[in-house]
Amino acid sequence: MNFKPSKAFAIEKLQNFIEKNIMNYSKLRNFDYGPDDRSNISCLSPYITHGIISEEEVINKSLKKNSFIKIEKFIQEVLWRIYWKGWLELRPNVWSDYLEDLKKIKENFQYNENYLNAISGKTNIECFNYWVNELKNHNYLHNHVRMWFASIWIFTLGLPWQLGAEFFMKYLFDGDCASNTLGWRWVAGVQTKGKNYVASEWNIKKFTNNRFDNIKLNENPVPIVDDRNYTILKSDFLNANLSENQHLLIFENNMSFEQSNFNYQLFKNIYFVFNGNESRQIKLDEKVLNFKRSLINNQIEDLKNKSLYCKMINVEDLKNMKENLLALYPSVGENLDYINSNNLKNISFLYRKIDQCSWKYCNKGFFNFKNYIPKIIQEFI
Repeated sequence: MNFKPSKAFAIEKLQNFIEKNIMNYSKLRNFDYGPDDRSNISCLSPYITHGIISEEEVINKSLKKNSFIKIEKFIQEVLWRIYWKGWLELRPNVWSDYLEDLKKIKENFQYNENYLNAISGKTNIECFNYWVNELKNHNYLHNHVRMWFASIWIFTLGLPWQLGAEFFMKYLFDGDCASNTLGWRWVAGVQTKGKNYVASEWNIKKFTNNRFDNIKLNENPVPIVDDRNYTILKSDFLNANLSENQHLLIFENNMSFEQSNFNYQLFKNIYFVFNGNESRQIKLDEKVLNFKRSLINNQIEDLKNKSLYCKMINVEDLKNMKENLLALYPSVGENLDYINSNNLKNISFLYRKIDQCSWKYCNKGFFNFKNYIPKIIQEFI
């Protein structure tokens, strides 16, 4: 399993998956064969998360080779990330409440033996310990493993889901505030109230080809209860006014300017914004920060070859930039928090067309959203 911080490598990875493995995706996607064999899944999420390749590009290239019906499951999974983002955009207080909860919980659990054993991979559950080390070594976990891991963390080890979500964000190359936070809420039974996800011994054994023993789990837990309800905040996600010779900010989730809906625009400067741990509420592993930094440097080199002026700046530099700035919208999360907490009113946003098309359908559950996928695709193909 290799994640080179390169757009060219990401495109090659996408092409190989489309040519060799996409037709078996629906049948094999739930199997975790271990980090040495990921042929049954695309492993594109670290690049999609950072906008190195977009969901639009992935879907377009996939549909050029295959019919929608034959690869519908893959397209649905690609759009899950957009759905989660849209759901959180309509309810941003879920993210801010999570961070507030996390602060309080961390104080209470910093010396908790079960918690320390869990993050060190020293529990009495073999598969869980293996996945802790896999996450730390490879900065990636199979999606099915993430569900098992979260269920074991919450219902067998008895740990708060908020700490588990932080643990994933710290180490995952594809860590995404919306997908990660809402995914953990879903497993806990908080996202869809009263419906939790429960890992079971038979399921883990089947989908790991019996690679693990000693899987003694709590298979009859009750969902976590959270009485808070979140009202949908209406937003049109309208683009700021564009004119020539403006400055553009690009954050870590929208790095591919060439694939953006604004690549025709003549910008005076393009600034890639690096957000280090000094400004983050959830501190990231150094390998994750280096991955982000390397992706930015790779993008800058590509754009320089196209005669575009661009450079990397630190997020703290935004406080010293007094001119009006445009930014590819960074979505609810650490970067938007920084802008809002520092009251940076000189920054206006540009939204991706695929997000504008999709987020209006994120007011309910994914199964409702799924009905609109053909319509969404028609709007950007």
